[in-house]
Amino acid sequence: MSQPTEPDRAYLQSIDALTRRLLAESVPDPSPFDGAPTAVSEEVEQGIDAVAEQLRHVVQQLHAHPETAFQEHRSAMLLHQEIARHGIDARLGGYGVGTSVRAEVGSGDRGPTIAILAEYDALPEIGHACGHNVIAAAALGAFLALAGVADRLPGRVVLLGTPAEEGHSGKEVMARHGAFDDVDSAIMVHPYGYDLADQVWLGRRLLTITFTGVEAHASAQPFMGRNALDAANLAYQAIGLLRQQLPPSDRVHTNITEGGQSPNIIPGRAVLKLYARSQQPATLKDLSRRLEDVARGAALMTGTGVELQWDEHPPSLPIRTNNALTGRWVAAQQRRGRSPLPLGVVSETLAASTDFGNVSYRVPGIHPLIRIAEPSTALHTRGFAEAAASVAAEQGALDGAVGLALTALDYLFDASLRAAVHAEFEEQGGAIDVPSYFD
Repeated sequence: MSQPTEPDRAYLQSIDALTRRLLAESVPDPSPFDGAPTAVSEEVEQGIDAVAEQLRHVVQQLHAHPETAFQEHRSAMLLHQEIARHGIDARLGGYGVGTSVRAEVGSGDRGPTIAILAEYDALPEIGHACGHNVIAAAALGAFLALAGVADRLPGRVVLLGTPAEEGHSGKEVMARHGAFDDVDSAIMVHPYGYDLADQVWLGRRLLTITFTGVEAHASAQPFMGRNALDAANLAYQAIGLLRQQLPPSDRVHTNITEGGQSPNIIPGRAVLKLYARSQQPATLKDLSRRLEDVARGAALMTGTGVELQWDEHPPSLPIRTNNALTGRWVAAQQRRGRSPLPLGVVSETLAASTDFGNVSYRVPGIHPLIRIAEPSTALHTRGFAEAAASVAAEQGALDGAVGLALTALDYLFDASLRAAVHAEFEEQGGAIDVPSYFD
């Protein structure tokens, strides 16, 4: 039996070489804003160090007991219990998701509100290979430290536990049930192989194409059939040809999941499932239209019927990063001895998707990355799952908590920063109606 050829690593090695060169040349831009008073910032940072063991416990417990999308009952309960340990009320379940968590501290209805988001779902079979256990611990640490100065906050801090990011869009489900209606901005951090202030995240939609043909005996009367598998094959090949004319950032991944059972029967049903990804909402909408044309053309050529079903789960938009908030994240990370790299240092071809994008088109937000693994360790691999339980992961949770807490503190205290954050958001196009965007 022959074996598959080993993929050549030359392209990855060239990306790595370019990244190393850019790393040597890169200097993070300083933030022009003052942020929160120094004394309060120092107290909050000390508050995170005070709960360090609790955060390490959360990192390890979530990692040891991974739960997949919408099944995160133990994980959500752990987060709820760790909040309750500090005498803070938290709500388990809500906003259309039984495994969500919400808690808040601060000045009631006065002043602005910033949300810190926690993810804690894992991947099937390989567990926390995306490091959501680190995300949850970092968000928890930031929230608890800010709770320690709650009586001095000129606004509110909300901790939102947002399940089902992997393969789903839990944040969009929660948003459609009002989770962000009283929120002015939102922040979170994701573990990675680099410290990045910003990175490209693509929007994603799921399309199911079902071709319906006419079954017939493949030998005796093939002319009486209409071959659904032929339509699926034509669509598959057309998508491959379409890629030459797509923007470099677009991605289309396709599987034929049904195509008949017996070779001597003309297949009467065939199904393709595909992901469509793009870097801007508008280009994702255009890619969607082109894929629909491909499907209808394949049906026309084969005399088959076709049904298009978009977004079995709500679509994910690309992330719209707020640079004013990002500057405060960088300043906070520099206090911890890290130097988050700006957009473009790490190749934009290494791009995935996240439902935080949907949040970032509702309110200003940031989704920086924090290093817990070697740069060569990719997300969604067993290697990254191992890294997510390492000492580096625990330190990433602590440093990430500081970054989130101080960024939130700066946003609440610094009116000029806050004005710049929202002015930038409006200049980028303001809020869009996410549920109806692709209608």
